[in-house]
Amino acid sequence: ASGVSIDREGPGTLQRSPEKAVAGAAGGDLPSDVVRSLPRRDPGRPDTRSPGAYMLWLGRRQAGTITGGVVLGVVWMLAQALVPWALGNAVDAGIETRDAAALLTWAAVLLGLALVQAASGVARHRLAVSNWLQAALTSSQLVGHHVTHVGAAMPSRLPTGEVVSTVASDAVRLGDAYDVTARFAGAVVAYATVAVLLLRASVPLGLVVLVGVPVTAALLAFVVRPLQRRQHSHRDVAGRLTTLGSDTVAGLRVLRGVGGEGVFLSRYTERSQEVRRAGVAVAGVQSWLDALQVLLPGAFVALVTWLGARFTLAGTITPGELVSFYGYAAFLVVPLRTATEMLQKTIRAHVAAERILGVLTVRAAVRDPEQPAAEPPPASLLHDPTSGLTVRPGTFTALVSADPAAGAAVADRLGRFRDDDGHPPARLGGVPLTDLPVAAVRRRVVVADTDPRLFTGTLRSELDPWGRHRDDEVLAAVEATAATDVLEALPRGLDDEVTERGRSFSGGQRQRIALARNLLSDAEVLVLVEPTSAVDAHTEAAVAEQLRARRRGATTVVVTTSPLLLDRADDVALLVDGEVTAVGRHHELLHRADEVGATYRRVVLRGEDE
Repeated sequence: ASGVSIDREGPGTLQRSPEKAVAGAAGGDLPSDVVRSLPRRDPGRPDTRSPGAYMLWLGRRQAGTITGGVVLGVVWMLAQALVPWALGNAVDAGIETRDAAALLTWAAVLLGLALVQAASGVARHRLAVSNWLQAALTSSQLVGHHVTHVGAAMPSRLPTGEVVSTVASDAVRLGDAYDVTARFAGAVVAYATVAVLLLRASVPLGLVVLVGVPVTAALLAFVVRPLQRRQHSHRDVAGRLTTLGSDTVAGLRVLRGVGGEGVFLSRYTERSQEVRRAGVAVAGVQSWLDALQVLLPGAFVALVTWLGARFTLAGTITPGELVSFYGYAAFLVVPLRTATEMLQKTIRAHVAAERILGVLTVRAAVRDPEQPAAEPPPASLLHDPTSGLTVRPGTFTALVSADPAAGAAVADRLGRFRDDDGHPPARLGGVPLTDLPVAAVRRRVVVADTDPRLFTGTLRSELDPWGRHRDDEVLAAVEATAATDVLEALPRGLDDEVTERGRSFSGGQRQRIALARNLLSDAEVLVLVEPTSAVDAHTEAAVAEQLRARRRGATTVVVTTSPLLLDRADDVALLVDGEVTAVGRHHELLHRADEVGATYRRVVLRGEDE
């Protein structure tokens, strides 16, 4: 309950695991300076050439705290390593000779070592948690920023569950490697110090101890390798399960509508069993590793004790040195376990870094040109060469297409959502959009599709994320999209909280809130794809009238088949097989007696007689 767990840093020591330390941060368990400084405002530009290069880049980013942790880790581990040495001297100089003054002196040395160990251990652990947090949160930030930057290119390359797992799991595993670094450095220095003390006391027995520890570690390494393979497999199946769950949540209403809950349940059960079997396979190997970590060092300590007793009886070493040798053998279990832990966490961190790079190396669908062209003046002509659509500046233009995908493709080109779709780019004022900076295109052309995204926060921040409009302007946009019912249903109005993805709202309410947000963008060119598909006819009529009035004098393109919207358009373009075949007013196209008119009526009237 307190978030404290036993950690293998030594007999009888209590350590707070990093994962639980994060959970306790909200309760004030972590240093306030660590909590305030993370995550960083700017996570930086990572080195994505390889997992190792990425891990080194992270290390350089937090070189100060890693160095401090290493120094404290060395002091902390040395204080433990010197306890057997001081204890042996206390036996020989104080107990064997019955010298009370010498005994008190060495007792004071032992007390000093204990105090140094306690103080350096606390400080080292604070820095260890800070190192873990910095690595994990920086990786999470990088993934979040990159996913936002590449946009639609990400789901086309990686499933949603894989991206979620990089933050929920891989970033944590990556941070573990930086948590153990300080203890590993201390273990190396302590091992070298103990080696010198052992060889000075007895070369044969010292060699037994110094050679036996690495041999024991090598034996444990044989178990670590299959463990990592099974952990990798477990990570894969867990990621697929997360993907299935996220995809299902996104389409939950559709599943319920077609009675697909049973099919999903069976698939989810099957995937869950795969995760369980993979977890059991990991636990089996882990149990062998845990058992061997106790058995092999224990057998080794017994061997050292037996040999030391024989050397003492032969007069080769003193009783105090025997006590020291026993203490060294017991202590060296700590560096051994630390080295094993370092090996495990480094391998897992390398795998995690590889997964994170799989996300970070996904390239955006659009990129800034090396030599951007000069921006065209405001109110410029917008033209799509692929379809032949031309949008006059300041007009309300509608695009009608029998194939929704073809209409959406035109909207994507007008907003420059992809640079590599095989079609010539749309032009603004005669300038190809691919020759303009992406930020300039996003500022001047706003495209809103049929699946609006709402985020957690107040309704005010949802409608005006830029924070540049007064409340009366925000309310005017709400009224223009007939979304006043949403506002009236919230007790605190604009200050009320919007749940994740706006799940407390109906589909029509989410669509109208998103439309109000689009109007408040004050974009030079606003492209809307079926903006009223989820509302009833009465609401649609109100939205159509207000939308036309609100965007008067600004360029607006609406991809729709709604007669209510089409009737208010200055120009209506009919798209057939991806190309514009006719342009006119709604009533003109509706009453044409040729094939164009027949096609237009089939699309707009949905097969009904005029």
